[in-house]
Amino acid sequence: MQVELAQLALSDGNVEHNARKVIEMIGRADTGGGTKLVVFPEATLSGFPTRDNITDVAQPIDGPMLTAVRDAARRAGVSVAVGLAERDGARFYNTTVLVDEYGEIALRYRKTHLWASDVGVFTPGNRFETCVWNGITVGLLICYDIEFPETARALAALDADLLIVTNGNMDPFGPVHRRAIVARAMENQLFAVMVNRCGSGDDNLTFPGESTLIDPFGEVVASADAQEALVRARVDLARLEASREHYRYLHDARVPLGLTRVDMANGSRALEIEAPRLRID
Repeated sequence: MQVELAQLALSDGNVEHNARKVIEMIGRADTGGGTKLVVFPEATLSGFPTRDNITDVAQPIDGPMLTAVRDAARRAGVSVAVGLAERDGARFYNTTVLVDEYGEIALRYRKTHLWASDVGVFTPGNRFETCVWNGITVGLLICYDIEFPETARALAALDADLLIVTNGNMDPFGPVHRRAIVARAMENQLFAVMVNRCGSGDDNLTFPGESTLIDPFGEVVASADAQEALVRARVDLARLEASREHYRYLHDARVPLGLTRVDMANGSRALEIEAPRLRID
C-alpha cells in the first residue's frame, strides 16, 4: 500500500491556519495512485500550546477543527493520522487520532511520555492500543515516546504491523529520533512511519523534518529533508512476512512488560500502565 508523509511547518496556537494546511494536503493525496494513509506531525492542528493558552487552543475530540479534518478525509477517501491538543473535561492531552477513509476515528492515542515542555500543560495518557486497519494491525506513538523501547514493544505485543509516529522533535535532538525509529522498527519487526515537523516555532525552536518510513529490517524506504514535503512511499507487506520468517523477537523475549491487558468493547486490544507506576507532575 502507499502512504504519504506530510511534513509541514506549523503555527503554534493557530488552529485555523494549521487545519487549512492539513485539509489542503489531504486534498492532494494520490488516492488514484493507491495512497491509503496520510501522516502528519505531532500536535498538527494546535501546534505546541503553553500553560497560558492551552484552554484557548485545545478542543474536544468532536470539536470543529478535527471534524473538518474528518470530513476532508471522507471526501478524499483516505485515512489520516493527525495530532491535536485534546480537551477532555478539565484535562488536556497531547493526542493523535487515526481517521479512516470514512471519516471515522479508528484509533486515539494520548502521549504517555511527556517532554519537558509538555509537563504542566498536558496530562499523560496511560494506554497503548491497536486496531485493525486495511487488513493490518496499527498502533500510534508520539515523539518522545519512541525514546523508550517499551512503548513500541507494547504495541508489538498487541500484534502491530505498522507503527505510526507523529513527531515534533527539534534541533539539536533531530538525529536522536532518526536513530530511535530505526531501532524500534527492527527490534519489533514492523514498519514504522515517523513524520516530523519542519520550520521554526515559538521559543526560537527549529524543527529539522527528516520524516521517514522504515521497514521491519531497519532499512530506510523513504525520507524527507528539512523542508515542507509530501513524500509518497510504498509499504511492501512481503517485507513484513520475510522479517518474521525465521525468528520473532517478541516470542523469544524473556523480560515482561508489566502492563495490564484491557479488553475493549469495540474488539481492539490495549495494554494499560498501572496507576501506581504513572507519575503526574
